[in-house]
Amino acid sequence: MTRPVVPMLCAAAAMLLVGTSAAVAALIADFPILFGQALRFAIAAAILLVVVAAQRAPRVRLTLRDLLLLIALAATGLVGFNLFLIEATGHASPALIGSVVGAVPIALALTGPLMQRRAPSRRVVIAAIIVAVGTAVAAGWGSGDLLGLVLALGAMLCEVLFSLLAVPLLPRLGATRVSAYAATTAVPLLLLAGWLTGEVPELRAPTGVETAAFIYLGVVVTAIAFLLWYSALNTLGPDRAGLFAGLVPVGALVTTVVLAIAPVGMAEVLGAALIAAGIVYGMRVPASDPRDSAPERAIAAPD
Repeated sequence: MTRPVVPMLCAAAAMLLVGTSAAVAALIADFPILFGQALRFAIAAAILLVVVAAQRAPRVRLTLRDLLLLIALAATGLVGFNLFLIEATGHASPALIGSVVGAVPIALALTGPLMQRRAPSRRVVIAAIIVAVGTAVAAGWGSGDLLGLVLALGAMLCEVLFSLLAVPLLPRLGATRVSAYAATTAVPLLLLAGWLTGEVPELRAPTGVETAAFIYLGVVVTAIAFLLWYSALNTLGPDRAGLFAGLVPVGALVTTVVLAIAPVGMAEVLGAALIAAGIVYGMRVPASDPRDSAPERAIAAPD
């Protein structure tokens, strides 16, 4: 017996789309980073808020707990992740950062079930390790100093919180509202971060190519990917959904091949194969393991 197909496809598509951002990011490398991210999330927020309004779902009053969780989600999973990633690039190679952030599936496999008051699944933990190894093989092990490693770990932690902090919000708000409110909350936080880090003098209007890149990042990599990811997270749970985070480098690899940016080596292919094998293994439900054969905790959300 396998897990529901649609949530798995949503999770896979979300992470593959996120992976395409690596190639697009090169087009906005000369634009102030944090203000650029604010523009990206502003585009996504506008689209998602329109979707929320169009759904005409029953109004949901945000509680203080909801607001605090949304602020924490935006501050860590969106703003914090970008800040750690930016700083890490000055102290570690992209390969090392990718390998460390690639441990997200393991962290979610261990911590996700604990949030739902159940024991971690042995099968999912093993699968997460396989996925993490595949990510490291695809990215290369890389090098860097101790500070670079710490900053990469900070980025990894923020990526984990991007999912874990959404778990208590999804039952009441649903994937669409969580996506919209998180993106909206991130905009002023990123603008403040850009001001504090001295990006204001560098601020300018984006070029045509940069505008197209920001639209792609805002619409596809943020609005669509967020909706797909939180919909999958709502059904699969953070541990099994987390396995699909390993597809980010695969998305980058596919983009590299399609755009002929660089040749693809055997390590990348082997890493992608390990990632796929880990996901398939983790999503199987053996009847012999009662923790893995328990029904999914699908949550009815006002989407």
